[in-house]
Amino acid sequence: MKKDINTIEDIKLMVDTFYDFVRNDELLGPIFNERIANNWPQHLEKMYRFWQTVLLHVQSYSGSPFMPHSTMPIDKIHFDRWLLLFEKTLLENFKGEVAEDALLRANNMAKMFQYKIEYYKGKIPLK
Repeated sequence: MKKDINTIEDIKLMVDTFYDFVRNDELLGPIFNERIANNWPQHLEKMYRFWQTVLLHVQSYSGSPFMPHSTMPIDKIHFDRWLLLFEKTLLENFKGEVAEDALLRANNMAKMFQYKIEYYKGKIPLK
């Protein structure tokens, strides 16, 4: 039976499952694997802290999550796939208000990151 995201163990399950999908995805895998290289353990640990802060309100992450993504060779198709894999992760493993909040926050983050990346590439003016 699926449960909501309530603990750091739930966050780790979410992050680990999601990034397993990403690492093995034909579109996203090469980009993430090249960028992260041998630093997956450190990246996953950072993602645990990020999502724990966002979803469980435990202040364990500090920093600016956008800047590392600002120079990645990604656009709308990549964000759509990222969201598809994130939603798949949630639907297969969780059910509840926090899981729904995670999906909403992921969608908002993807829209913001996509917009800012397009701005940095000079494709759109900042409003």
